[in-house]
Amino acid sequence: MRTKNNLVPILFVLTALTISRWAWAGRDEHRVLAPPGRNVDVVIALDVSSSMDGLVDSARSRLWDMVNLLSKMKPRPTVRVGLISYGNDFYDSSRGWIRKESELTSDLDLVYSKLFALTTNGGTEYVARAVRDATAQMNWTTDDRDLRLIFVAGNEPADQDPEISLASALHDAERKGILVNTIYCGSASNSESALWHQVAERGHGKYAAIDQNHVVTIATPMDQELGRLSSALNDTYLAYGDDGENRKRLQEEQDKNAAHMSAPAAAARTVAKGGALYRNDSWDVVDALKNGKSLDDLRAALPAPIQAMKPAEQKAYVEKRSVERARLQKQISEVASKREGFLRAEKAKRSTAAPADLNDALDGALRDAATAKGFAF
Repeated sequence: MRTKNNLVPILFVLTALTISRWAWAGRDEHRVLAPPGRNVDVVIALDVSSSMDGLVDSARSRLWDMVNLLSKMKPRPTVRVGLISYGNDFYDSSRGWIRKESELTSDLDLVYSKLFALTTNGGTEYVARAVRDATAQMNWTTDDRDLRLIFVAGNEPADQDPEISLASALHDAERKGILVNTIYCGSASNSESALWHQVAERGHGKYAAIDQNHVVTIATPMDQELGRLSSALNDTYLAYGDDGENRKRLQEEQDKNAAHMSAPAAAARTVAKGGALYRNDSWDVVDALKNGKSLDDLRAALPAPIQAMKPAEQKAYVEKRSVERARLQKQISEVASKREGFLRAEKAKRSTAAPADLNDALDGALRDAATAKGFAF
């Protein structure tokens, strides 16, 4: 039997090895990488007044690009997205024409469906109220290691709110460790843009000025193949529970919504569906088993034809779906790599004078904030 004294040198060696491993990882990136088990919460607050159709369409086109960027973070986090809209005169005036569309959730299809339900009208745009509500009404994570971000986008003066001051809204966000990023929809030379810039500075976030009607979409030779793989991937989903079939239909509807925007948007969605951040364990058997459930847990909620099978047959049936999904996800990853290379080459040809779009704003702010928190890409 080892004595306590014998254990001391062993513990010393193990500690030294652990420190050495983190040191070398940090040496490669010139910084220490974040430990695993991290979360990223992103709330998008969109101005939906009459002039903002282009902004809403940009968000519909770019959500999956944002998800794909987040999937490249190392270590890979758990990602949740929330959605707020503001400035629509059909909304409740007593609430400042603000509406919470979606709680922070990893259910990305739900968020995407809410984006497509948005309509523009009016309106009166209260940026401070949007920041205040995004801060107060979402179930943000509380771990100091996590990354918490608000993106508020609009085109009116940011200080119009007669009741909520920007200072108080930003103070509340800072207390929760939330970075407030601003996206001004207009020229950086406009007088209103200076205040949007100040809001981002005070919110410890990033500012960008964009043309909300300018959406860069680059079709690639891989888009059609990704569309085929997306349809095949849907066939591996096995709905369970009372709402399972409805959620499977929702998945298919979001495929159609992305395709309605453009072939590149549909391709970006397929890449996201093949990645680790796209999870449907609340209604899909394969994802549920991958994330801690057992067939015994789900058996009573399985579709009747599968419940009629013997346990061994059920296991084999689900395993077949799981193996096929893994095969398709691998194919999607391979095609996505080729697509990314093609996009890099095409973007390199673009004029540096081209106006920034929503994707540029989201990409830059996300990369900077994540890197500052110790993530790598």
